[in-house]
Amino acid sequence: MAPDELADPLAFLTEAEVEIEGRMPWSSNATFLTTLRCDGPDGAIEQQAIYKPVRGERPLWDFEPGLHKRERAMFLLSEHLGLGLVPPTVIRDGPLGEGSLQWFVPADHSEHYFTIYETRGHLHDRLREMAVLDIIANNTDRKSGHCLLQPGADDDPSLDRVWAIDNGLCFAAPYKVRTVIWEFAGDTIDDDVLARAATLLDDVPAEIAELLDDDEVVAMQHRATKLVTERALPAEDGDYHHYPWPLV
Repeated sequence: MAPDELADPLAFLTEAEVEIEGRMPWSSNATFLTTLRCDGPDGAIEQQAIYKPVRGERPLWDFEPGLHKRERAMFLLSEHLGLGLVPPTVIRDGPLGEGSLQWFVPADHSEHYFTIYETRGHLHDRLREMAVLDIIANNTDRKSGHCLLQPGADDDPSLDRVWAIDNGLCFAAPYKVRTVIWEFAGDTIDDDVLARAATLLDDVPAEIAELLDDDEVVAMQHRATKLVTERALPAEDGDYHHYPWPLV
């Protein structure tokens, strides 16, 4: 099920019963696949979601505990910018305590950023927008595998969607973007995207700001200001770019 098939996917994520199906492999923090169930007007609704409880986080030297708040803040920022790149995400109590709960995307896991970039040119604009989102959010961990492809219905490429997941390592105050999305460095940013980014310069929505420290909010505004002023994606230091590890 796609999020837009429900009138209010956030309410569903917040109110549905949560059953843990199992732990997701290869995750550095405890990450669980869950099934959500809730009665709807036309019968029972069932949907999978990704659950990341706070108690399952490994200590980090550069981020305080509570990465679930950053997952939620990234969703809210994507929505505020009108990008729709992050699956619906809420904070709620679950079977293992408070954490983030994110809509599960039925993606083609043989695809990731590098394959999407090479073979699906019609999605390049969306990838540029993901780069904008990651710069404003100061994403330190945009691996290739954190960019999911949801193929269009009936194999229609025009209905393909790209999603940005695993967004917990974002919004630090010091600038330290680490991403695989550098092919668009120096590209001019779309005017509509710049206009939406400009709304952050004077005021960050309260529902985002309350999830972050004050200095992180100010730093986000500085990054947005730089993008709006320069009107192009940063090229970093000459030919040197900052990449996460592993790349995929």
